[in-house]
Amino acid sequence: MGCAVAGINGRASESGVDFALIGHQESWRAAADVVAVLRGAGRAPLPDEEIREIFPWIPPRAVCHVEVTSATGAKARGLYIDSFIAPDRLDDAFVHDNISRVRAAAAYAIGAGAKIVSLGGFSSILIEGNFNQLPGRRGTVFTTGNTLTVGFIVQGLRKICEIEGRALRNATLLIVGATGDVGSGCARCLAPLVKRILLNARNPERLRLLAAELAAGGADVHVATHLEQLPYRAGIAICAASLPSPSLLLGCIAPEALICDAGYPKNLHPNSDLLSATIFFGGLGQIAGGLSFVPDFSGILNRHPFPNVAHGCLLEGMALALERRFEPFSAGRGFITAERVEKIESIAERHGIHLAPLYNSEGPLEVAGARSQYSVSI
Repeated sequence: MGCAVAGINGRASESGVDFALIGHQESWRAAADVVAVLRGAGRAPLPDEEIREIFPWIPPRAVCHVEVTSATGAKARGLYIDSFIAPDRLDDAFVHDNISRVRAAAAYAIGAGAKIVSLGGFSSILIEGNFNQLPGRRGTVFTTGNTLTVGFIVQGLRKICEIEGRALRNATLLIVGATGDVGSGCARCLAPLVKRILLNARNPERLRLLAAELAAGGADVHVATHLEQLPYRAGIAICAASLPSPSLLLGCIAPEALICDAGYPKNLHPNSDLLSATIFFGGLGQIAGGLSFVPDFSGILNRHPFPNVAHGCLLEGMALALERRFEPFSAGRGFITAERVEKIESIAERHGIHLAPLYNSEGPLEVAGARSQYSVSI
């Protein structure tokens, strides 16, 4: 098929690899762009059908070097390793193959001598914090990066409420995907700050346990495995489900709801026939000191309208590398607390890693007349 796809300079252990980032592409457009860079300049783009055919056969590998600069002037160097999980193969039918891909990507990071590895996107969901599923470490530690992701989601909700003139303390908050690591972390951080909290997830026992934990802290909690069972409509929602397009029903969301889409891939998709709401993409941070890729994957690995923006799960590993604190900071479902979030936020802020400007698919939200009408299928 004429598709020579290479990674960067082999698999030998590399000197000075402070961190590795394991990720995957959330769309076929992004996947095609990665393949185009790897094939090299001057080669004709492959047809979409050929990309879809060859992509699942590409083994996990490092595709570029990454350098991040701290606000202090310090630098950390690493690798971005793509697991080459196909964007349309995220459901349960492919779980074993996808776990194998994450394991292979982890083995690549260990072989490269990375001191700390962040599991980005769907990778951390597949592993569920069970790092025993990963190969022997030889000094490499892993983090899901979910604690900093939760921090940026909560900061983003505070910011959008400020922009929109909403009082968070009067809000009914809905979390879709509430029992996952990110969803439950958001619930613990936000339950004391809102009027009531609605939790939705597929596992009723996990829902019950989380609700009991929050209620013991004084929260007004309501749970349901099906959204139509919830007794209130939410004015604020966080979508942190593990798969795109959860079935949010119109009756569960207030007409002027503020919605954080924290999914990777995105949970919500535009649909002009349904509810207008203010959406922002959550869990993103920006690196004041700068982020560079060799070869240049700018605008491909970080497809955002602002420079030096990345997902919190990846930024956590970079922040810890800059801090020279090589530890599994986020390691398993249920350990994200407000105190842990505050700690990683403090580390990130020290190195100039802060909440990214808010935006959605129509552009930035932090402008004059910031309210963006974005119709989504909810």
